[in-house]
Amino acid sequence: MASSSSKFVFLMCFMISAFGNAIAAKFDQEFDITWGDGRAKILNNGDLLTLSLDKISGSGFQSKNEYLFGKIDMQLKLVPGNSAGTVTAYYLSSQGPTHDEIDFEFLGNLSGDPYTLHTNVFSQGKGNREQQFHLWFDPTADFHTYSITWNPQRIIFYVDGTPIREYKNSESMGVSYPKNQPMRIYSSLWNADDWATRGGLVKTDWSQAPFSASYRNFNANACITSSPSSCSSNSATSTRSSWLNEELDNTSQERLKWVHKNYMVYNYCTDSKRFPQGFPADCLRNN
Repeated sequence: MASSSSKFVFLMCFMISAFGNAIAAKFDQEFDITWGDGRAKILNNGDLLTLSLDKISGSGFQSKNEYLFGKIDMQLKLVPGNSAGTVTAYYLSSQGPTHDEIDFEFLGNLSGDPYTLHTNVFSQGKGNREQQFHLWFDPTADFHTYSITWNPQRIIFYVDGTPIREYKNSESMGVSYPKNQPMRIYSSLWNADDWATRGGLVKTDWSQAPFSASYRNFNANACITSSPSSCSSNSATSTRSSWLNEELDNTSQERLKWVHKNYMVYNYCTDSKRFPQGFPADCLRNN
């Protein structure tokens, strides 16, 4: 059961009209480095953040604010070269055993092989909604924008403005949906060579360490739960309502189909071996 405070913020978000940053936020103002013993660094007067991983430790950071619905943009440049065994995670999450979570995870590769972009949605502690993709560019050569739109109706994952996944609210079918628990933004670079690359067959080559990923141009057009004024109905503009009611138009639907046809490499809603008794109910709306 959601707390009264989270219910209040949830209702307030339906009244949102205007809030958001027109320019990229400063990392030192928006995030705290949470672990890594100096392996995470904020540089260039707050405009750049880097994470690194060596054999001793990875590193990570989290947002100072919690959000309940919004559009989150971040530009990432991933670990280059032989990054097999490494994972760069960028996600929204609440806390606790019944947490909600919206995931981007970038699974490292052998040099020359494509990264695998792993996505997942958790609600009330239940995930198992994985879709995986390869990308149509080299994500290590330059920065690219990875975005999450989260509103009461749907979650949309974007890469450089192209939708790669839409997860619709299926509460009418008895499936819980993340809508009551505020979430922070988290990111980390860590070693997962027990599963990340080809199911753990390819291990991390520590001679390539330290591994490094870079971040810039963070923007959150979102409801900040600690600041009710961010959810006020004053100064109404279309900017706020555009994400609160965002859905994919015909052109975006065609782009989504293009990604799924050419770049999807795993979809839980087609994995009959995993679900021999029948696919999860939300697959009826999300496949």
